[in-house]
Amino acid sequence: MKFLHAADIHLDSPLAGLQARADLPPGLLRDCTRRAFAAMVDLALAEDVAFVVIAGDLYDGDWKDFSTGLFFAEQMKRLGRPCFLLRGNHDAHSVISRDLRLPPNVREFSVRTCQTHSLPELGVALHGHSFPKRAVPEDLSESYCEPLRDMLNIGVLHTSGEDPGEHETYAPCSPGRLALKGYEYWALGHIHSRRVLHERPWIVFPGNTQGRHARETGAKGCTLVTVEDRRVVAIEHRTLDTLRWAVLEVDAEGADVATLTGRIATAVQAALAGAEDRPLLARLELRGETPLHAALATDAERLAAECRNAAIEAGGDLWVEAVRVRTQPLRLQAADTLEPLRAAFAAGLSDPGRVEALLAEIAALRGKVPLPAREGLSLPSDAAGLTQLAREAWQIAEAVILAEGRG
Repeated sequence: MKFLHAADIHLDSPLAGLQARADLPPGLLRDCTRRAFAAMVDLALAEDVAFVVIAGDLYDGDWKDFSTGLFFAEQMKRLGRPCFLLRGNHDAHSVISRDLRLPPNVREFSVRTCQTHSLPELGVALHGHSFPKRAVPEDLSESYCEPLRDMLNIGVLHTSGEDPGEHETYAPCSPGRLALKGYEYWALGHIHSRRVLHERPWIVFPGNTQGRHARETGAKGCTLVTVEDRRVVAIEHRTLDTLRWAVLEVDAEGADVATLTGRIATAVQAALAGAEDRPLLARLELRGETPLHAALATDAERLAAECRNAAIEAGGDLWVEAVRVRTQPLRLQAADTLEPLRAAFAAGLSDPGRVEALLAEIAALRGKVPLPAREGLSLPSDAAGLTQLAREAWQIAEAVILAEGRG
């Protein structure tokens, strides 16, 4: 017997910061999350799984219209086998105002308490507790039902686990305590990168099915689980994404323009080789001490075009989401002239009160950004992040000063 474990599908979620990009092909971004979900159903049918588990965030938030729910219904009709659905923080009961009657093969976990759904003909029991509201600070797993005897027990849980902060904290729990519950498999959701927290019993985050911004790089998909005699004997990651994100890290150390262009081309070729024939959205990051520092800081458009040109030469599809110049000028370039200014710039963060005030302003600004775009932001949340942002801001200012000095 096999089953599929997916999570964080975020149906109809826009890809962060790209909707107004006129240089991208019209069909590149359209319906990415829907196409990944349809690929999941294709996989379920091809592998003839017994059932599917969705561990939260099927939806990205309240539906803009009923087409989101109708698409899900169409796919469940095509699936034609049980699907167990848990609500997470994005599609919590209090978040979704529109709804449709669930397809007959879909069983949703209660928002009031832990609920057990059984498939006695398969010897399977699934235990889960949906989010009643977006913010769930308590450990829901503490109230999960005891395992049923002579059954394959699966816990379905949307949780931040013990994540150090990449994602917001919801229903935190300890993998060690989950392992002691007596379940054979924990189907988790919320963390968008694939992670296996424990083996035998298996505690698994499958990751999301489609990357939605530049921090969600690499292959995205779901987990295929194989069961024999009510024991999990194998788990496999299966790729579903239709568009992939990548970061092109290029060392500009000691490079002239021709050498740097060659290094960019090499990075593009490597990214395309690992993309499994999928189109790529890439963030170019340049690092290293280089005499080109000042020119690079104001040359983002050409750098992006060089990436695209290299992709065309390699026969692949790649577009640049952003260019990040993290290079440093040669030490002699900055000389003593800019050192007092740099020191004064850095000293601005030596006052803890000023740091606290700046972080509060940034947090307030982040709160004003619409939720779909907020997840793609890279705004600092602590003093270390603010210091890094200040370094990057100084590099840009320094590059402009050096460039104007040459003019």
